[in-house]
Amino acid sequence: MAHINGYVVAAGDKKKASQPSWNWVLINGTGETKALDVDKYAVMHRVQIHARDLRIIDPNLSYPSTILGRERAIVLNLEHTKAIITSDEVLLRDPSHENVIPIVKELERRLPVGNQAHHGQGDGKESSAAHNDADAGEEDESPFEFRALEVFLEAICSFLAARTTELETTAYPALDELTSKISSGNLDRVRKLKSATTRLTARVQKVRDELVHLLDDDDDMADLYLSRKLSCPCSMASSPNCYLTSPTIGSKISRASVATVREDENDVEQLEMLLEAYFMQIDSTLNKLTTLREYVQDTDDYISIQMDNRRNELIQLEVVLGSGTVCSAFYSLVAGIFGMNIPYTWNDNHGYMFKWVCIVTGAICVFSLVFIMSYARFKGLMGS
Repeated sequence: MAHINGYVVAAGDKKKASQPSWNWVLINGTGETKALDVDKYAVMHRVQIHARDLRIIDPNLSYPSTILGRERAIVLNLEHTKAIITSDEVLLRDPSHENVIPIVKELERRLPVGNQAHHGQGDGKESSAAHNDADAGEEDESPFEFRALEVFLEAICSFLAARTTELETTAYPALDELTSKISSGNLDRVRKLKSATTRLTARVQKVRDELVHLLDDDDDMADLYLSRKLSCPCSMASSPNCYLTSPTIGSKISRASVATVREDENDVEQLEMLLEAYFMQIDSTLNKLTTLREYVQDTDDYISIQMDNRRNELIQLEVVLGSGTVCSAFYSLVAGIFGMNIPYTWNDNHGYMFKWVCIVTGAICVFSLVFIMSYARFKGLMGS
């Protein structure tokens, strides 16, 4: 036997005790918060989930956004939020994270219902604010797990919407500046913004896909009704691990109870309305990112057109220089002919020949230049 962290651990359990502990914060139905530093085996035993479900919220592993319903808990992995929701408490990973701290405060404020919301509060303004929260809580008759799930969905949707707004505020002026002035600095800035847009779009798309997956499957939504499962006769059995036993336990349940439970399980309208509200919000965020990506693509196309225009201007200059070289070559030919030391009869007393050769050569040069320029314009190399 050995004592580890105040627990008595048997020799066969030393391997489990050697597992690294995780930082958790526990929030119950009264809004009370308690810090926990336990390993994964303690968490598995507390919420009765498997190790494969706990891996979903492991920060060292890369898992997509997931909302997973189990018999006694909801495993939630959305962005930086990694939590386990039961019918009466919430376990939240990394409570000291800067993006998780506001979620903890919001859970403390919204999870209590009725008199629990203002229990232990002082008089004056604090009591009045607590009473308002209590009134709001009394109006919300949703189960505990839905109130917690709503807080997480609201936090994630607001977080992604805020990141999208920040990106839009930075991206649109940068793109407009690039269209007015093409420079290496502006191009590098837009490249980074384009990469950020692609990454953020992928993150928003994962959350949206998970919500779509839940909305399209009534059975998955029914698995998130933890409070309803507690009213199931199986959950009221003497064994706490009733849900892990063989299906023979079903033979002990009356047919009338099973029919009632099945009728209740088919009613997922409350959760469907909750998920649909945040689906519309995350879909709106995705539409904004899609519009931003299209604007980036349009800017890219505009820059490509401008670069093609500059390239055509360089080709035009090359054609002009080439035409001038051809014209100079004709005059070099005349100079070469009359400069040779070869005796020929028409060179004596025929000075007018030089003038006629120069005139004809100049005419040929002008004609060649006009022909080349016209041909270049016909091919569209000179632009409009």
